[in-house]
Amino acid sequence: MSGQVLRYDALVVAPGIQINWQQIEGLENTLGKNGVTSNYSFQIAPYTWELIQNFNGGVAVFTNPSTPIKCGGAPHKIMYLACDYWRKKGILDLCEVHYISGASVIFGVKEYAQTLEGVVAQNNIHTHFGANTFAIEGESKFVRFEQKDTNGVSIQKTMHFDFCHIVPPQSAPDFIKKSPLSDTQNPLGYAEVNKNTMQHSRFPNIFALGDCTNAPCSKTGAAIPKQAPVVVQNILDVLNQQAPSASYTGYSACPIPTQYGKLMLAEFDYTNTPTMTFPFNQAVPRWSMWILKKYILPWLYWHKILKGKA
Repeated sequence: MSGQVLRYDALVVAPGIQINWQQIEGLENTLGKNGVTSNYSFQIAPYTWELIQNFNGGVAVFTNPSTPIKCGGAPHKIMYLACDYWRKKGILDLCEVHYISGASVIFGVKEYAQTLEGVVAQNNIHTHFGANTFAIEGESKFVRFEQKDTNGVSIQKTMHFDFCHIVPPQSAPDFIKKSPLSDTQNPLGYAEVNKNTMQHSRFPNIFALGDCTNAPCSKTGAAIPKQAPVVVQNILDVLNQQAPSASYTGYSACPIPTQYGKLMLAEFDYTNTPTMTFPFNQAVPRWSMWILKKYILPWLYWHKILKGKA
């Protein structure tokens, strides 16, 4: 913020994503109270667990916005874990669980979607797809969302809740959105890149990676270790006045716990084709994948990925 100007031969842009709490009317005034929570806030996340533990039945609403978000599986991960906890507590039959999602399906890769559809059915979760939450009234406990009918006409709906885990819309950071780097065709302002080389579409000595780009991959931490080497090689190519030679195929990974002690490790690419690491069907939730997520991946993140060693 000092106004200092730096000159560069190559620029790498990786500021992450922006969470837009204010775009859901009433959310900022009720978040963290009135039964309204979100794991997308570090400060509020403990309140989620408090609410789940103290819930004794009623209407539980979980939302997912229509915009891309970091960790696209997070809105329903917490839902499955909550349902499993309530089942073990013996109150799931007293819970009316709703999933209000801006997406058109439970998951974009059919092999993994089939598993999650089974989890949804097992927990008797009511799904509302193509639905965008735009307002919440914490004290009166109503969430408002917009959904198109069979004729494509948007209808505003209101749903009462006793518990609400809400996920706000997300976008590129404002400074990217307002800069020449943003994709003018994308209202969310993501940096415009070639999805394979991660090179900016209009500025050949600028590269972007991570959640700030308009590359059509899932915005997951697992994408970064695959994108970073591509960016490094292609920067070297450009500085040597050569065409970018490395290519990112859209690899993403989404570890989804379907209950306590079992997890489905979804891995896929730009074509929504499964790219499984292990020699077994990863669409089947497994205890071994739960152990991977709980113990091994955090170690890899802190000790290898952040240091550029993985």
